[in-house]
Amino acid sequence: MSAVNEWIVREYFEQLGFLTSQPCKYLSSVRHKRAVEELDLLIHRPTSCTQSAPSHMIWTTEDLGVVSRAVVGVRGWHTDRIYATTLEQTPEILKFAGQSARKAAVEYLGSEDIVAVLCVPELPASGELRDKTLSALRERGIDGVLSFRTMLSELVRMVRVNLNYDKSDLLQVIRILKNYDLLRDPQLDFFTRRQQKRAKITGARLECSSRTEDTRVRGEN
Repeated sequence: MSAVNEWIVREYFEQLGFLTSQPCKYLSSVRHKRAVEELDLLIHRPTSCTQSAPSHMIWTTEDLGVVSRAVVGVRGWHTDRIYATTLEQTPEILKFAGQSARKAAVEYLGSEDIVAVLCVPELPASGELRDKTLSALRERGIDGVLSFRTMLSELVRMVRVNLNYDKSDLLQVIRILKNYDLLRDPQLDFFTRRQQKRAKITGARLECSSRTEDTRVRGEN
């Protein structure tokens, strides 16, 4: 599953113009990991000379416009949410943003100006728990959080049905699902919801107008 999660994240960043690197192609489960083994992905946008990080923690695709280099952690527990207690119980999930891992990332990317991005499935639904979790992430060196929903929605939006994505199985699967209307473009879905809402409002207005006219006719009779 971890390979699939990183696959999604890589495709997402590459579609945005980032070069991606996976420093380690193997897993170490017996001994303690070396710093470089804590790095899931490194990203670099060669066309950008500026580096910044949005002040807020929950990032969107637009927020990545000011990011040039980053170390990326991928945590794809798709049936669970990440809480502050999760970080306390399993602190190793954020080792990719630690000092030693960042030092290893600097050697790869050639710059000390690096931000740390965590890709997660879902944050807590409660506002208070969400704020507590984001504060805990910031304290542990995370600059921004990207949800899999954000990344997958962007990939669905980017994929065009009339193109053949032979070089990417993931994009090809998305294209096929869109072709058979099993996936909806998020933007089209947004407009569909707006049209449905307008139809409901229009229907309510017509019904109200009809009732008013009936009342007026009865009054005249």
